[in-house]
Amino acid sequence: MILSDEISKWIKIEVEKAGAQGIVVGLSGGIDSAVTATLSKKAVGDNVLGLIMPCFSSSTDEDHARLIAQRLKIKTKRIELDAIYQTITRALEGAGMPEDNKLSLANLKPRLRMMTLYYVANCLNYLVAGTGNKSEIMVGYFTKYGDGGVDILPIGGLLKTEVRELAKELDIPEEILTRVPTAGLWEGQTDEGELGITYENLDKILRALESGEPLNFQPDIVTNVKRLIETSQHKRMLPPIFEK
Repeated sequence: MILSDEISKWIKIEVEKAGAQGIVVGLSGGIDSAVTATLSKKAVGDNVLGLIMPCFSSSTDEDHARLIAQRLKIKTKRIELDAIYQTITRALEGAGMPEDNKLSLANLKPRLRMMTLYYVANCLNYLVAGTGNKSEIMVGYFTKYGDGGVDILPIGGLLKTEVRELAKELDIPEEILTRVPTAGLWEGQTDEGELGITYENLDKILRALESGEPLNFQPDIVTNVKRLIETSQHKRMLPPIFEK
């Protein structure tokens, strides 16, 4: 069985196990969401809904999101979050919270999208399919209770470089395949810029760490990846519970 069929079969099983009717997925215009939407379509057919949720986003994000939706012939809904984001940030500023904490403000965006996805999913009895890949999950490059708040992770077992290969097999549009990865958290933001390492090198290190193979990288680069894994451990676990 080829990988795309294997993942699609798994999605269908997870939907059936949950007694759900379909899948809702956030369409960001990026390769991960495009692959996740494609696999979901293969799994549950017309019972896929793509949500386009601009929040002071690039117009290219929406263009590419619509491109993959049209290619797949899946239903979409556009829910603009600009006004909600402004209301929350103003309320926080009014409460005396810092106005220049770029990361904290940026993390509001995926958390607003998570709430929106779950509202729609609950209304339809759908599952929320996350778009996170293994590379990002391993180093904690996702927002807790934001894009990390999902029901299933269809590509969560694939490194970013593996997602790219799968995307080619699935005939994902070239504009999406070649686009510089970005979470769109602020203007000019890129994933690799924030991580401080290319996905290609990150995946090589992650593979080596898992297999125990020799690491042919500068020690400081490897140390940083190990630090990211360690400090983000709490993101990959349920909250610890005090047992009396």
